[in-house]
Amino acid sequence: MTETKSSKKPATAKTKIAPEKVAAQVNQTGAEVQNNLEELLAGMRRDMRPAGAPEAAVAGQRCGLIAIVGKPNVGKSTLLNALVGQKISITSRKAQTTRHRITGMHTVGASQFVFVDTPGFQTLHSNALNKSLNKTVQGAVADVDLILFVVEAGSFTPADARVLALLGKNIPTLLIANKLDNVHRRGDIAPWLQNMQVKHSFAEFVPMSAKSAKDIERLLDICAKYLPEQAWWYAADELTDRSERFMASEMVREKLFRLTGDELPYTSTVIIDKFEEEAPQKKGQKRLLRIAATIVVERDSHKAMVIGDKGERIKRIGMETRVELEKLLDCKVFIEMWVKVRSGWADDEARVRSFGYE
Repeated sequence: MTETKSSKKPATAKTKIAPEKVAAQVNQTGAEVQNNLEELLAGMRRDMRPAGAPEAAVAGQRCGLIAIVGKPNVGKSTLLNALVGQKISITSRKAQTTRHRITGMHTVGASQFVFVDTPGFQTLHSNALNKSLNKTVQGAVADVDLILFVVEAGSFTPADARVLALLGKNIPTLLIANKLDNVHRRGDIAPWLQNMQVKHSFAEFVPMSAKSAKDIERLLDICAKYLPEQAWWYAADELTDRSERFMASEMVREKLFRLTGDELPYTSTVIIDKFEEEAPQKKGQKRLLRIAATIVVERDSHKAMVIGDKGERIKRIGMETRVELEKLLDCKVFIEMWVKVRSGWADDEARVRSFGYE
């Protein structure tokens, strides 16, 4: 059931994310960035252990926090989904689809992996939205047990270098050479890896494809060695710490970007105005979620683009969102959507915060 509208219904709900930390100017040298980062981390560290997690270690159990970092569009969200075993982070060919810190859990045997997916570190624009995204990236590497630095196999760009400059030497870091399936001359990888070791003291190299189940299993085996002995933070069957409401906003945003391609600027966002759950009326029925969402764009032309000819595009966004949410959350979904213009919101720090960014 999908209803789509384009009226000016005001957004009332706000998605709030936990405070992140640390900002570094991207035009500084790597040494200056690292020094500033270390100074800020010293005063701004926080305990990332979730509330209610047991303090004492359970015999044989291992649990650790693993940050997935890299420039935009290198496959971080695809990697997280594969590691967790289920889609919890949205993917798109458009850069900057990940906006918040997404935590996903995978428990196997005695080991619990707590993965943190981050936005790609932004250097092209210095608006309020990008500053918020970069603080999320920098906060994610502040207090983890292992870092997965993701690049495209055989490639190392200035954007990759800026992200690498943020990583300290005290936390073991794996070089994830992703999209190996796109490399036609495998003989070129060995000298490239040798060159990468000069750039940073990586603990291990992992050439792989996030689409390969064998590669994902191999990566989990490697990561397990770096998990400290301590009690699990989450129940064995938990997959993410994000709410269903948050997942609904992310799913709308994914379909929005997928169906508009490169036409729509990345500054568009989604606000969930209503998220209500109704219990099944009869035995055997599934619960019902009633969702109202507002798509926020910066120009009237963008609004027309989202709505599409005779409303066809926004109807399809709603339909595909509903189908995926019903599969992901195992429920029936009724979703209605509006499109609203908020010119310059990505440059307005107060409005960026009001839309759920820190």
